[in-house]
Amino acid sequence: MKREAQHNITEFSILGLSEIPELQLPIFATILLLYILIICGNLTTIVVVCGSSHLHSPMYILLTNLSLLDIAYTSNILPKLLSILLTEEKMISFMACIVQLYFFIALASAEVILLAAMAYDRYIAICQPLRYTSLMSMKHCAGLAIFAWIVGLLDPIGHISLVSKLSFCASHHIDHFFCDLSPLLKISCSDTHNVEMMNYIVGSLLTLSTFLLTLISYVFIIFTILKIKSAEGRSKAFSTCSSHLTCISIFYGTIICLYMRPASSYYPEQDKFFSLLYIVLVPLLNPIIYSLKNHDFKDGVKKILQKL
Repeated sequence: MKREAQHNITEFSILGLSEIPELQLPIFATILLLYILIICGNLTTIVVVCGSSHLHSPMYILLTNLSLLDIAYTSNILPKLLSILLTEEKMISFMACIVQLYFFIALASAEVILLAAMAYDRYIAICQPLRYTSLMSMKHCAGLAIFAWIVGLLDPIGHISLVSKLSFCASHHIDHFFCDLSPLLKISCSDTHNVEMMNYIVGSLLTLSTFLLTLISYVFIIFTILKIKSAEGRSKAFSTCSSHLTCISIFYGTIICLYMRPASSYYPEQDKFFSLLYIVLVPLLNPIIYSLKNHDFKDGVKKILQKL
């Protein structure tokens, strides 16, 4: 009876980033500021691209989808974290926890596909510029974006189905700042082998395939850039893909460190740090390094401001 009652748990307690009371307010203020900057930066990208006809190209359409993903990605996690920090109410219902986990996996999966699509776009633009309009038309771009969203929304179904059947009798305390897969498996008293295998197989297929596609694209891009005779030409070509390369390095680096390993190697403090990197840092950097370094985007901002 005791085991059955514990299996029918209705709430979890999310421990958050720190147990020290004096740190709660400074952490809350920092996370709130970062969240506002993420929303404002990515909304600005969307508004400028949608409002500037000269930015209606495949690269910026993919960037708009990336900004939408980043807004949804952070909004799935940070509002609950801010609520915990402000009110110290750490409880989350079982259903809300499962929903948060579903959207976390879904949006992360969609993002790796979008990043690979953006790498492919840069490959075509630099390595095969004469065929760019045929290989990367608006129709193809829309297809890639839709594919990313569909695969992302379908990817977590297997994970969620298996996790929802687990028994959580070890503890109801999630030693993290959101409902992630590793801390949930850590407090389960069920056999988590099937969930871990699902995570390895699906995660490896999706993450490694998109990573290899991105890597191969940049190998060709680098070789093509090195063949350019003028230093100015090399610098201009590299500047078009350096921003994307920076973001994917952070994103894939943290994902591989966190999820390409057994659940038994879960270390709360280390995992919280890496999770913050790709939940907060990547969505914060995306609009900055993709947009503010881009002359076409700056022109779009000026035109929007003039209209206002």
